[in-house]
Amino acid sequence: MAIEYLRKLDHTFAAAVLLACLAPVAVAQGQAAALSDAQVENLVRRSYQYVAMYNVNNKFALKQGSWNSCGADTKLKDHTMREIARPNNDTLYISCLLDLRKDPVILEMPAFDSKYVSLMITGYDHYVNIPMSTAKGDFRKAEKMLVFSARTAGYKGEPVKGVGRRFEATGDFVSAVFRVMPHANEPARFERILKQMQSVKLATLSQLRGGKAKPIDDIKFPPVGKTDADLFGTNLLEVMQFVFNHTTVDPSNALDKAVLDAYAPLGVAPGRTYDPARVQQIDGARMRAVAERMAASELAKATDPEFAKKMTNMFLPKGKMTLELLVFQSILGPIGMPASEALYPAIATADGKPMNAQHDYVIRMAKKDLPPAKAFWSVTLYDVKDGFFIPNDRKKYSVGENAGMRLDKDGGIAIYIAAEKPKDVPDENWLPIHRKDEDIGAIMRIYVPDLGKMKSWKAPKAESIAGR
Repeated sequence: MAIEYLRKLDHTFAAAVLLACLAPVAVAQGQAAALSDAQVENLVRRSYQYVAMYNVNNKFALKQGSWNSCGADTKLKDHTMREIARPNNDTLYISCLLDLRKDPVILEMPAFDSKYVSLMITGYDHYVNIPMSTAKGDFRKAEKMLVFSARTAGYKGEPVKGVGRRFEATGDFVSAVFRVMPHANEPARFERILKQMQSVKLATLSQLRGGKAKPIDDIKFPPVGKTDADLFGTNLLEVMQFVFNHTTVDPSNALDKAVLDAYAPLGVAPGRTYDPARVQQIDGARMRAVAERMAASELAKATDPEFAKKMTNMFLPKGKMTLELLVFQSILGPIGMPASEALYPAIATADGKPMNAQHDYVIRMAKKDLPPAKAFWSVTLYDVKDGFFIPNDRKKYSVGENAGMRLDKDGGIAIYIAAEKPKDVPDENWLPIHRKDEDIGAIMRIYVPDLGKMKSWKAPKAESIAGR
């Protein structure tokens, strides 16, 4: 069976898999693998990008009802959003989930009346591609883009009449996400943008040529988890087998080779069918514990000024990412954007202590200290434990041009994080919390940052308000 499997692969790939399979295996198939602490750590670290994106893309597909579908927001996200950690509350989304196995998919896009729009395409490997953005001069006219993968049946990358753009994705199941600044404080413009968003259409190549869409209901997906830790604890091997089978892996790429090497001794490799009786058994509780510890330690880096310098290298295409930043971005909040499109500096406290809802805080910026954004900026508040918005009746989770903000007479701003609105503070600048022992955190989003000015700009600090 192993020989027959290798014959189906190209020689380079077969050699890589064979070498991995010859690595020492602790026990026979179907029994518990005696993994060292270092091996477990390595397995979790090299899996995080895939686990996080599998969980995100498939949750969105479940919520949307199917693959090969698009859903457009009509209002900003609120605390019921649970599909992704640290969600966005200052742009609207058009989420298209694409199944590229049997047919290329064509996205039909209008011109947008917004000062910021981007299209981001991401597979299970969490390498981020931004093929179109207003920062690049796009979305000024209507266009069509064909999306395919290396495994798309019957298509080899040839031009298609009437379609101006083509994009090869790294996976068979990808999210194509539009971020659109809705200009929520301009009602007439907001309504125009909503109509433009709802006009985005999706069709397969077969449909474009007048035929019917090929059926895509012939596949069974491993279950998703409420959190990434759930997948590490319950069905990691099943998820990774599925991911390997539907992701472009390159054994000549150091990161791809390392993850293949980590899984081959466990009986998981590209091209196989997952069989729980034939793979090594792993300790799910141990995997979960390491994943949770890793998540906590990675999130702590977000307020480290030295580490922040590396964050300009996050959310890049394949071949331009380090494992360190792949893990960090997958834990911080999957499907973000590169520095040329957006930066996400975390706001630390002035005293260096974790921010906690037992206290109130203020974030002050003078006009000269405002973020150097060519499009716009915002500050968003989350609970640290799950990375979700903090529920409140006002549905106020961020301060910015779309969620609302008010500058002072000198052009600066003071943003208050408090259980009750302080006297004389504009309602737009108040982020409510519940008075309890809960760690909280604030993240800035700076859209189309001036990267030259960002070298000297420093994120503001949150100051604890005395006696509160």
